[in-house]
Amino acid sequence: MTGKALAGSWKRALCTGLMGASLYGGAQAAEPDMEAGRALFVNATPACALCHTLDDAQSSGAIGPKLDEIKPDAARVETAIRNGIGQMPAYTTLSDKEIEVLAAYVAKATGAQ
Repeated sequence: MTGKALAGSWKRALCTGLMGASLYGGAQAAEPDMEAGRALFVNATPACALCHTLDDAQSSGAIGPKLDEIKPDAARVETAIRNGIGQMPAYTTLSDKEIEVLAAYVAKATGAQ
């Protein structure tokens, strides 16, 4: 094999490997941390579980909507957490990361699309 052909093979292999790692890494990064999200759902102040029913968190709140029924996506949950909605207060004490984790957890736990 010539040096030029060898260099071309090496570049293709590297690009293929990087692309595969990038795709794999992206899929991993998109997967929510269910344990951390569940802990936030149950332990935030005030706890989401006080008002909302969510089977995965074994909560049966009676004030807010049943999340398993409305299946909100992460963006909808994040907006509600940040701004409040109806009787639900805005969660100003949660960090941006905690809000993202909690929103992703609710969306995944409810099977949102």
